[in-house]
Amino acid sequence: MGSQRRIKALPQTMTSDPVKQAQGVQSVEIGSRLLAALAANGKSMMLRDLAKSVGMPASKAHRYLVSFVRMGLVEQDANTGRYALGHFALTLGLASLARIEPVSLATPILEDLCEEIGETVALAVWGTNGATCVRCIEATGPVTVTLRTGIVLPLTTTATGRVFAAFYQSPLLKKVLDAELGVAAKAGKTTQMALMREFEERLTEIRCRGIARASGGFAPGINGFSAPVFDHTGSMVAAIMSGGTIGHFNMEWDSSLALCVKEAATKLSIRLGYGYANAGELRN
Repeated sequence: MGSQRRIKALPQTMTSDPVKQAQGVQSVEIGSRLLAALAANGKSMMLRDLAKSVGMPASKAHRYLVSFVRMGLVEQDANTGRYALGHFALTLGLASLARIEPVSLATPILEDLCEEIGETVALAVWGTNGATCVRCIEATGPVTVTLRTGIVLPLTTTATGRVFAAFYQSPLLKKVLDAELGVAAKAGKTTQMALMREFEERLTEIRCRGIARASGGFAPGINGFSAPVFDHTGSMVAAIMSGGTIGHFNMEWDSSLALCVKEAATKLSIRLGYGYANAGELRN
């Protein structure tokens, strides 16, 4: 028989994950639990409560906190003795958030939404000319809505345009809105001021519900929902929308379609750093 090469079996503890294979500093990993607890709590904490939340003796937790204070990761209130995340922790967090790109993060969320509701879904951002579709996933049913990337959606007649008008802050938005209302006023033989009052009432309802809807605004026979996406500063940065044919697409505010679109927007907002407490407001 020819010579055979022996292949030594890898130990069962080995893993293909290079991060897990690498040797780390256990004390750093243990101490990071305190930072995670402060981040999750969202407010300053007493030493005893902080130590208890991570299952660590207070004396041990205090030693870690002393080092974290020196590094700027944690700060202690001189009057109350409470601990909170420090300026360096904020710097790290903002640096990480600045690298986040909404479109790439939105893709798996859009795919899940499309599969769940069986309708075409898309992501829109504010572009040079207005609310612009930048990512679209079409449903595979017999009758579907077709969207194309790059299309600019009107502010007054589409769900996505209305949600931008309700939540987005931009000097350009007001110019675009005034132009649309001016054209509509001439066509309807009414005043732009009257249309603006009517539109403001619609925007108030959208802000209250956290989602916009429209029928026939994008194209005849098409219904749509759109919900705002916020970043870590609380600013609207995008919208998740879905559209379907009239008679098949339920336009009720509390329909499962509306709830799914809102939930998808909330998920993306959380991924972009929008706080859990604030994200809870989107679900209401």
